[in-house]
This record gives sequence, structure tokens and C-alpha cells, in this order.
Amino acid sequence: MEYNTQRTKLKINDYGRNIYKLIQYTKTVEDREKRNQMASAIVDIMAQNSPDAKGGEDYKRKFWVHLMILADWELDVDVPYEISREETVEFTPHALKYGQEKIQYRHYGAIMEKMIRRVAEYPEGEERDELVSLMAHAMKRDYLLWNSDTVEDGVITQQIEELSDNKLQLPEDFQFKDFREYLKGTDEERRANGTHKKKKKKKK
Repeated sequence: MEYNTQRTKLKINDYGRNIYKLIQYTKTVEDREKRNQMASAIVDIMAQNSPDAKGGEDYKRKFWVHLMILADWELDVDVPYEISREETVEFTPHALKYGQEKIQYRHYGAIMEKMIRRVAEYPEGEERDELVSLMAHAMKRDYLLWNSDTVEDGVITQQIEELSDNKLQLPEDFQFKDFREYLKGTDEERRANGTHKKKKKKKK
């Protein structure tokens, strides 16, 4: 199970932890073209979740800067704007709304379920396929953190279809990773933050 004390502190809270996890996963993708597609898709989600920010031809520039900040500027992609590590973007986080909406699978969180429903409205095509793939990887990682055990890939596939009212299916060429690959990043993250439990010394 993943505890709050074991989580990396977000530099920008407004997009939620699932966006952060998608960005971290994108950093691990070896194919540059695929990384570019995934980064662009994540920026689209960030923009969709910030409707008040729309306006002007380069309104997405801010989201690209936020993407790179959340990636610690370690995401090697082709950014469609000139940005630099030194610059900052004015950012005022809005107050989080705590509604009484029902969450079907609590280990995925409300934001992931909202993302699935939103992506289900996208037209069929490469962008939607990339988003579904990103969410599937993030969901398997979250499931493993919650369950601390392996999970059948078919369970994730079924839940994506269920949460999207059968509008989304995984691309035909999609492949889940071995469960150890998903947990590897979590172990490294916990070590970096010093959150692994120290072994108790045996009393003599």
C-alpha cells in the first residue's frame, strides 16, 4: 500500500498525482516518437482539466512548462515552444473541491476515473490510443501498490471498459509490463525519499 509519507511532494498540486504518475511513466518510454505523442496527450489532459486557462494561440505553452517542471526537466521530448529551465510560469492553484461523488475503485482515485470518462469522449485515433495505454499502465501500478501482489492484466482491461461504459478498449498492440517493472520505480522513489522502513536492530 502507498502511504502519503511515501509519496514524492508535487511541485504543482493542481493536476493531481495521476498526471504526475503518467509523466513519470512517459520518462521511461524508450521510443522518442512515442514519448512525444504521450507528452502531447498529457498536455491535452492538463488543458482539459483547466478550462479557465484557455485563450490565445499559445495558451498550451504554460502546460508544457508545467509538464517539464513536474518531470524535473528530465523528459526528453520535442516541446513545440521555446522554453527554458530558468523561466517560471505564474501559477495559482485553485481550491480543491471535495464532493460526495461515488468512486468505483478507490485505489485508482477520482481523477483517474474522470480521465477515463473524458478520454472516452475523444474521437478514435492514435491520440486516444496513447492516452488509454498511459492510463492502463498507471492503473496497473496503482493496483499493485494497493494490493501489494500481482494482478491479472485482464482485470485492468475489464475495469477500463467498465469505467468508460464500454467506449474504451486497449489498442491491439498494447502490452502490459511485468509487475516487477511497475514496482521498481516505486522502490527507487521510496529510497530517494528515505521512506523505506529501517530494520529494527535485534536486542542482545
